[in-house]
Amino acid sequence: MLETSSRLLRLLSLLQNPREWTGTELAERLGVSTRTVRNDVERLRTLGYPVHGTRGSAGGYRLGAGARLPPLLLDDEEAVAVAVGLRTAAGGTIAGVEETSQRALAKLEQVLPDRLRRRVNALQTYTVRVPATSPVPQVDAETLAVLTFACRDHERLRFDYRGHDGTESRRVVEPYRLVNWGRRWYLVAWDTGRSDWRTFRVDRIVPCLPTGPRFTPAEPPEDAIERVMRGVSSAAWRHRASVTVHAPAEQIIDHINPAVGTVEAIDEHTCVLHTGADTLDSLAVHLGLLGTPFTVTEPPELVDLLRELSDRYRDAVPAHLPPRGTTSPDS
Repeated sequence: MLETSSRLLRLLSLLQNPREWTGTELAERLGVSTRTVRNDVERLRTLGYPVHGTRGSAGGYRLGAGARLPPLLLDDEEAVAVAVGLRTAAGGTIAGVEETSQRALAKLEQVLPDRLRRRVNALQTYTVRVPATSPVPQVDAETLAVLTFACRDHERLRFDYRGHDGTESRRVVEPYRLVNWGRRWYLVAWDTGRSDWRTFRVDRIVPCLPTGPRFTPAEPPEDAIERVMRGVSSAAWRHRASVTVHAPAEQIIDHINPAVGTVEAIDEHTCVLHTGADTLDSLAVHLGLLGTPFTVTEPPELVDLLRELSDRYRDAVPAHLPPRGTTSPDS
C-alpha cells in the first residue's frame, strides 16, 4: 500500500506538468507497466482528480482543471520559489492581495519540511526591502482582473482616467497588453477617441462595467514593453536634448534601451539621439558614456555644462604627464 501511495503521488506530480503524457512515457518514468498506469489513473479519478485521457497512437493523459483545488506537489526549489513569491506579493502594490498572500504563505509554511522551512525563514529574516523614496501607487486587484480579461477576450473598455496633471477624462480603448514595470502597472491600448496607441497608468483607471463589444485586435507598431519604457521615461524627463552622434545609428541602438531615448539615422555615419534626464548632470554623464564623438547645440544650459566639464576634466590632468603610450623627453 505504501508503494502504491508513493507511486500515485509521483504520477500526480508528473501530470501537474502542463503537457500531455502518453501511457508509455508515464510507465517508463514510474518503472511500471502501462496497465498499472491505467489503474493508477483510475485511482486518481476516484480521488477527485480530473485526469483526461485521449485514445489512439497520439493520445495520452493530462490533468484538467477541477471543481476544487487539489493538493499541489512541489519540489524543493518550487516550494521555496512560491514562498518567496507570496512574501513579495504580501508587500506589493496590488491592493487586496496582501492578506490573501499572508494566509496562503502561512498554510504553505505549515506543511513545509523542516529543511525547507529553515531556508524560507532565513530568506525572510536576513533580507530587507529598501523603502520606496516616494509613495507607491497601489493597483486595485479587481481593476487588474477586468483589464486582463478585456485584453484576453478582445473587448472594448470604457474607463475614467486621471492624467498626470490631475485632469479627468472618459476614454474608450481597445486593450492590448498589461505591462508591469518595477512597482507600477501600465495598460497599452488603442485609444478610439484619439485614433492612436496610448499608455495608461492602471492606478489612475476606474473601469466602467460592463465591458464593450468585441473587436479585432491590431498589432501596435512597437513592442508593448519598449513603448512603456520609452513613454514613461520621456514623460518623467525634466531636461531633453537632441544630440548629433558621429556614429552609425545601429551602433548607438545596441548601447541603449528605449528608456534612455530614441535614435534617428541621418546617414551611414551619423545619427541623432533624442534623450533626456531629470538633471543636466545626469544627462551629461550619460552622453559621455556613449564612447563616441557627439555634438550638442541645445539646450543652452547643457552646452554650458559640457564646456564647464571639459575644462574641469582637462585641468584634472597635470600638464607634465605625457599621454599614455608615449615617453617623456627625459626618458
